[in-house]
Amino acid sequence: MLLAGGAGRRMGGPKALVELDGEPLVRRALHVLSAGGCSPITVVVGAAATDVRAVLPSDVDVVEAADWAEGMGASLRAGLSALAAREVPPDAALVHLVDLPGVTSAAVARLAAGATPDALRRASYDGRAAHPVLIGREHWAGVIASATGDAGARGYLAGHPALDLVECADVADPDDVDTPEALARFRAR
Repeated sequence: MLLAGGAGRRMGGPKALVELDGEPLVRRALHVLSAGGCSPITVVVGAAATDVRAVLPSDVDVVEAADWAEGMGASLRAGLSALAAREVPPDAALVHLVDLPGVTSAAVARLAAGATPDALRRASYDGRAAHPVLIGREHWAGVIASATGDAGARGYLAGHPALDLVECADVADPDDVDTPEALARFRAR
């Protein structure tokens, strides 16, 4: 599941539509998820939903978070609720953020390898917890109930006894591109 609903105020526009190497970040993230073994893929949109939908391939599921302005928690709730409502919900949701171009398909695959209904896995980078996050179906209700503002699942994950940190520093970079300056630094690497 790709969260791509924010307005990108610090970026000057929705990060989903920001181009890196001639491709919108939302499409770049979809390639990473697909190459990492995620299928089907759900994209949660919000700000500029019509414009973001226009650059998405037809084979992804799109969920609109009507309350996207509340923050990432609203997108996470909308996406997990949509997955839970499916006739046959998946065992787990791998949650990725659109503004993380340094996350690779290898990191996604490493997390996805543990996709079970009771899984709770989070990428870590030299021991520092970050994204993506794998949330097993048994945890969705708890995450939905606690996801508020821009904290997403942070409160639910903090200190949860089932949480498994999965080291990914050898295959990915967790830095987000929230500003034009951060994007320029990423491009210069």
